[in-house]
Parts: sequence; C-alpha cells; structure tokens
Amino acid sequence: MSRNAVIVDAIRTPGGKRNGSLGGWHAADLAGTVLRALGERNDLDPALVDDVIMGCVSQVGDQGVNVGRSAVLAAGWPDSVPATTIDRQCGSSQQAAHFAAQGVIAGAYDVVVAAGVEVMTRTPMGSTRGGGEPFGPLVHQRYADVETFGTQGLVHQGLSAELIAERWDLSREDLDAFGLQSQQRAAAARDAGRFDREILAVEVRTWDPEAREATHHGRDLTADEGIRASTAEKLANVKPAFLPEGRVTAANSSQITDGASAVLIMSEERALQLGLTPRARFHTFAVAGADPIAMLTAPIPATHQVLERSGLGVEDIDVVEINEAFASVVLAWQKETGFDLDRVNVNGGAIALGHPLGSSGSKLMSTLLCELERSGGRYGLQTMCEGAGLANATIIERL
Repeated sequence: MSRNAVIVDAIRTPGGKRNGSLGGWHAADLAGTVLRALGERNDLDPALVDDVIMGCVSQVGDQGVNVGRSAVLAAGWPDSVPATTIDRQCGSSQQAAHFAAQGVIAGAYDVVVAAGVEVMTRTPMGSTRGGGEPFGPLVHQRYADVETFGTQGLVHQGLSAELIAERWDLSREDLDAFGLQSQQRAAAARDAGRFDREILAVEVRTWDPEAREATHHGRDLTADEGIRASTAEKLANVKPAFLPEGRVTAANSSQITDGASAVLIMSEERALQLGLTPRARFHTFAVAGADPIAMLTAPIPATHQVLERSGLGVEDIDVVEINEAFASVVLAWQKETGFDLDRVNVNGGAIALGHPLGSSGSKLMSTLLCELERSGGRYGLQTMCEGAGLANATIIERL
C-alpha cells in the first residue's frame, strides 16, 4: 500500500542581511526557535517527531558537531528526538525535505521535520575549507585543461555565473532587469502580506565580531531585510563583481543572508489521526549532476527529469520557485525549459529576499506552498543550483 508524504506546515525566519538583524543569533538557537514555533503552532507533541533532518552548508564552528541535534535541544524538545545534519550545498534543506518525505513514503517515518539553518554573519561561506583543499589532486587533474576567463581548472561560482551569461547570450541589461524585477516583486509581496503566514518574527540580535558577543535589541525582525528600492539606473551603476567588464554584479546576484526554516512532514494517515490538515503532498523528486565548471546549470536537467518522472508538462505547473543564486542561472534555465516567467518567483527571490545557504531549500518550500494556496494553483515546482554542479527538483501538489 503506497503512502502519501504530506506537508502540514512550513515556516521560516525573515532573511537577515549579513551583519544585520539576525547576525547575533547562534545557529542552533535560531533553528531551535523555528522548530519550537513549528511544533507550537500545530499543537504537536514533539515527542512524536521521528527525526529532524537539518540542512547546513558550513558545518564548522557555531554550526559544527551536528547543528540539527543542537537545534532540537535548543528548542526544548525531548532528548528522545533524534536529528542529523546534511550538506548538499545550497540545496541542503531541499534535500532534507526529499529524505524526510521519502522516509515517510517508505514507512520509516510517520512524523519528520525537514529544516535548514545558516548564520553567515558568524560562519561565513567558505569557512569549512579551514585552509585545506577539499577537491584533491585527481579532481584538479580532471579539469586542469579547462580554461574559464583566463583561469585554469575549477573556478568559483561567480565565474560560473559569468560563463552561463556568455553561453546563453544574456546581457548585463538582461541580468539587471531580472534583478530589478525580483526586488519589485518582493516589495509588492511584502506590502500585500503574502509572506505573513510563512514568516516567524524573531528577536533582533546583532553581532560584534571583535568581542564575539551578541546584542539583544528587545524588538523583532518581521520582514525580509534585503528588500530595497531599486531602479534600472541604480543597478546599471553597480560595478561588476567578478570580471572587470563582467555582467554579474551584486545587484543581480543573491544576497548573503542569515536565516532558518522548517517543514513539518507526515504520512497522510498520521496527520489525520492528529487532527491536522495536510496542505500539500510530495508528488515527484529528482536530483541531477552537471558540469562543475559551469556549476550552476544542473536545475535544467533536474527539471527535465522531474517533469518526465511526474508525467506532467511545463503547462501543468502553476507556480515555480527557483533559487536566484544569480540572475543568469534563472534566465538560462528558462531558455532551456520554456517556463513562462510570469509563473516563476512571483514574489521575488534570493536577489531580494536573500540566500541563507542551508536554509534556502525549506525557505523556498514555505514560499511555494503559501503561493500555491494564495493563487489556487495545483502543482508547484521547486529547483535550485548547488555547488560542484548539482541540483534538486521537487514537485508538490496542493491538497
């Protein structure tokens, strides 16, 4: 007998700017606050949770030693609730949702939380390198003959984003126009209250990096901090970030962000037994790999795979959330898949709302779920690029 894995609830913190209103939070405390709120607003006995699967990219320092388990304890949940922390780079908490839902479908779980956290102010991107070389000689040897804008071998994501813009003939004006649209859509969504159901207000805590101390401000952050008023003229004056004459800038790229998020996933039977109303079910999953030099193109094959497996077509998908790591990623994906951008990131994306790495997967799932409900759509697609040429894709069906 097949089992449906359903989403009962999904919440996230606002996105805090780097060195901004959430920078003083310890990652375990921020994630724990989200877990506790998720349980409380569903009147859920946390002792019923079979597992917590936490996505986190920089698993070092404050975010080391299984931050998922620390978050469970910080939430005040029983010692009996297990947790693990996983890393599929930027898609870590989307993969957490896959593992959680697949566990339910397989009969291994009845109640499970997929979550994510990243406090990039205190644990900056790249911290896990620790002065080491994570790829190793054989990987470097494999790509040694590849040249990208004068650089041999593997390159960082900024050059990958530039390479994508070049390959898909995307101009600086194209990227800036998309970046502006993201800001405008996010501002409109915030002002219309579209994020209200998914956002958990949390206390403003700032960080003093020299003293290694947090300051509690006694007031809450209630909205995403990265949304800003922009114009095409302002964006045109932003300098290229990675190449002297490049097309990729801070204004058409995702923002470094602090945040946490969580999705409550159950078997449909257990949800009904507990008197909870399933909001959506997991329909289809896919994960794909692609060229690690271009690095950020795997959402293209992942989307093709998930559509083929689902039996659905582009025209059947009502709402899409694709992570705006860079504008070039989304625009290249759109050219290859044919999605109408009027159905894609309709409330803005990471260019405006921020990209808290390990939290972004369950953050996007929260937004996708709420937008399906608001718009009355049936099917939603989520996909995102991940370091080293990876991507997840998920289709959910509103119930």
